[in-house]
Amino acid sequence: MELPLLHLALVGTPNSGKTSLFNALTGSRQKVANYPGVTVERKEGFFVTPVGRQVSVVDLPGTYSLRGRSPDEEITRDFVLGKATGETVPDLVLCVADSTNLRLTIRLLLELKRTGRPMILVLNMFDIANRRGITVDVERLAKELGVPVVTSIAVRKGGTADLLALTDEISAKLAAGPQKNSWRALSVSELRATQREADRIIADCVSLPASPDTWTARIDAIVLHPVGGLIVLALILFVMFQAVFAWAQPLMELLNSGFDALGELVHNTLPAGLLQSFLQNGVISGVGSVIVFLPQIIIIFLFILLLEDFGYMARAAFLMDRIMGGAGLHGRAFIPLLSSFACAIPGIMATRVIDNKRDRLTTILIAPLMTCSARIPVYTLIISAFIPARDVWGFINLQGLVMFGLYATGIVSALAVSFLIKFFMLRDFAPAPFMLELPDYKMPRLKSIAIGVYTRAKMFLHRAGTTIFSMMVLIWFLASFPQPPAGATEPAIDFSLAAIIGKALEPLLAPVGFNWQIAVALIPGMAAREVAVAALGTVYAIEGGKEAAEQIGQVLATKWSLATALSMLAWYIFAPQCASTLAVIRRETGSWTWMGVTFTYMLVLAYAASFVTYNVAVALGAG
Repeated sequence: MELPLLHLALVGTPNSGKTSLFNALTGSRQKVANYPGVTVERKEGFFVTPVGRQVSVVDLPGTYSLRGRSPDEEITRDFVLGKATGETVPDLVLCVADSTNLRLTIRLLLELKRTGRPMILVLNMFDIANRRGITVDVERLAKELGVPVVTSIAVRKGGTADLLALTDEISAKLAAGPQKNSWRALSVSELRATQREADRIIADCVSLPASPDTWTARIDAIVLHPVGGLIVLALILFVMFQAVFAWAQPLMELLNSGFDALGELVHNTLPAGLLQSFLQNGVISGVGSVIVFLPQIIIIFLFILLLEDFGYMARAAFLMDRIMGGAGLHGRAFIPLLSSFACAIPGIMATRVIDNKRDRLTTILIAPLMTCSARIPVYTLIISAFIPARDVWGFINLQGLVMFGLYATGIVSALAVSFLIKFFMLRDFAPAPFMLELPDYKMPRLKSIAIGVYTRAKMFLHRAGTTIFSMMVLIWFLASFPQPPAGATEPAIDFSLAAIIGKALEPLLAPVGFNWQIAVALIPGMAAREVAVAALGTVYAIEGGKEAAEQIGQVLATKWSLATALSMLAWYIFAPQCASTLAVIRRETGSWTWMGVTFTYMLVLAYAASFVTYNVAVALGAG
């Protein structure tokens, strides 16, 4: 007889190794979506237990409590209580704990017990605890807590065998269903009493080494130093941006050669006409001009995931608290803002870890100023075309240095805007004190890193195959129709709808040095920033023929002045060209007003920055 599907929920504090356990259980059999009604990432995976039972497991947001002081806590609470809209009530809750730091997890488990859900306490990273001389009396801990306890090493093959066996054993006894739910939001005094009870249980069941591990303290003495720590952080970011050019270049050239060859094949195989133009100029030149930047985007995500897994992200947030506090930001805002370097959407969603609504709102408003991966194709195209590929001071790549400068400008601008928001809009607001648990350092888990990079690369390619492709079809149509009249000597695109629209907008953009081709590219770029690159590729390919389709960078170098190129870079530091980001701001704030405020202030900043950049560059002879 086929066993019924078992529904599990993974609950735990941040940095407990919950996601590593999720990856160890499910591998590649997982999918990422959003929880119904909210823009919170929802990870669900599937696996089969030793007795053949199919299991669905949901990785819930990390939380310290079920009080619901932040959106993440609310989602975890409602899911466990069976109140989440459109979600299946979990049959079993796996409470995941970092075996080297049980204090907060035991308190969370005592709170979870009141929900009446069947649960297992999973002591993750048990091998690390043993190496550090930490001894846990598992049987006594299970007796004290009144729930089954199992050890796990999520990063080691076979490290979840005991957990799977215990899951089978408990799932066979679930017919009785959950016990009575007696959970309610605890008062501050009740939380303190619960923490005292957790401390008592830990004192009875856990033995700490006589001489504690000092490696964490030694490393923290450097990375948390007020001066040395900032230097380390700057070096890490500098290396990351250098790597975006230096490491990715060979793979980018390989991809570019592949798309050039494909375009050549289409050009030589099909007769001249609309079909050849659509495939070569619309599809290959358009979508291909974005996909070639996949290696750079992978490198950005790789660095961020490695830093998270190593345990450095929390240190960076702690280090930046004083600097960010001066600009009216909470220290916890650092992680959402750093996540926004990959994409502003998950960065904005990550603001749910900030309890105070005003802190969260400020972070949401400035997150789009972080230089997201969608800007990389634009930056790289222009930098490669106008900035020479040479080293300065003998070892620093000039193109990477310019890229670093663009990122730094975005960061400084975000801090400046935050300060202005604090000064003009939230003057009566006193920031809450910054408290953050610093996790122990751990070697990055290669499997988790690989799954994370793969998932994000797949999302980027999906975006290229849907949003960008549809925009390229639109741009190709606008640039190809209507056809020029008989006997026309000008380029065919001059008679197209794209040229009509672009030239109508050109007077508005002429003061910042933009021509009508750029105007055309900016419109579909509202769907996604990187679409502008694909749009430029399509427009110039149709205008310039086969050579332009293959060498868009060289075409820009001949069509634009250096002043225009610099103006375009300045525009993209600030421009709100991402409809998805604006939609998430509307969803997270629950207000059209804040979405409108974000769009307006970024557009004004973009125009002003481009205007100043272009006119200064022209005055210096770069026009």
